[in-house]
Amino acid sequence: MQTLLREIRDTPLLWMLVFVPIVLVAEAAAPHSHTLLFVLAVLAIVPLAALLSHATEAVAAKTGDAVGGLLNATLGNLTELIIAIAALRAGQYMLVKASIAGAIVTNAVFMLGACLLLGGLRYHVQEYNRAGARLSSGLLLMATVALLAPSAVADLEHLPQDGGIIHKLSVGISVLLIIAYGLGLLFSLGTHKELFASTDHGDDKEAHWPVGVAAGTLLVVTVLVALVSEIFVESVQKAAETFGMSPAFVGFIVVSLVGAAAEFAVAFGAARKNRLDMAVSIALGSASQIALFVAPALVLLSYVVGPKPMDLQFWPGAVTMVMIATVTSAFVTASGRSAWFVGALMILIYAVFALTLYVVPPAGEG
Repeated sequence: MQTLLREIRDTPLLWMLVFVPIVLVAEAAAPHSHTLLFVLAVLAIVPLAALLSHATEAVAAKTGDAVGGLLNATLGNLTELIIAIAALRAGQYMLVKASIAGAIVTNAVFMLGACLLLGGLRYHVQEYNRAGARLSSGLLLMATVALLAPSAVADLEHLPQDGGIIHKLSVGISVLLIIAYGLGLLFSLGTHKELFASTDHGDDKEAHWPVGVAAGTLLVVTVLVALVSEIFVESVQKAAETFGMSPAFVGFIVVSLVGAAAEFAVAFGAARKNRLDMAVSIALGSASQIALFVAPALVLLSYVVGPKPMDLQFWPGAVTMVMIATVTSAFVTASGRSAWFVGALMILIYAVFALTLYVVPPAGEG
């Protein structure tokens, strides 16, 4: 407990944990104050995501590369997964799909671009291992093709309009995506792990929490994230109307930024320390986790927790933005060198996406 309290005291971001009891009390006292609950839930999820990230890293550091990589794969995006499951249970499938597409684009474009910008402002030119970037870009491209397939065939005239074919296709694609992610883990952590070694990690002297503290924190924070996510999902629709935002914009921009807040802090700090291998790995690795693990897992979970099954048919704009994000990140990381201007351009691309989605919501939401 002293270790945990010391971490909270020394990390300003974790001071926001005070909003966790506040939002729980506010939900009990004023359950119809949706805008207030939405804002408080966002402020509470950010430090919980950071604490979840700290605990995950501590557990992964004690279990070796293979198990640690698997833990990071399953727990690295746990915040987004819990929010999406809460939205699944509420039947808000547009919010779920928007959060999936938004998390991919946010990590592959915004987080990567911000890392290149922040690192480039301190160092004239930065270099990093291209192998990891190529692997994540390849996985992302495969996932984007898979996400494109249901949307491409959904409007074919000879298909039944009950959606049964699209659901079957989505389940099959989900299984293939999970297999692809498993093979990617085997390749990078097993058969060819020497290709992904980075000198940046050799001087990492950070002390991690004891396993008992980390595991206990992981359990408690997961429960708290689930509780706050329920409040977030219940209030998001009314709050979005108040702020003039569509559910697609909230999922694509707000949920993805809030859920990745902890990863932002780690990746940005690594970039500023010239540890760009780590920053690029976090950004593209997280995007591939969402596309190849979280998205298909949500499709399969919808058969258990959702009011009806969810498919992988995204609106055309989402698929287009994911494809552009994938191609952009692959193009930018191909050289293994970067400067601040490249990062600035990527952030501007993300801003174009956000502005377009805010001004022109998907059909049926405007």
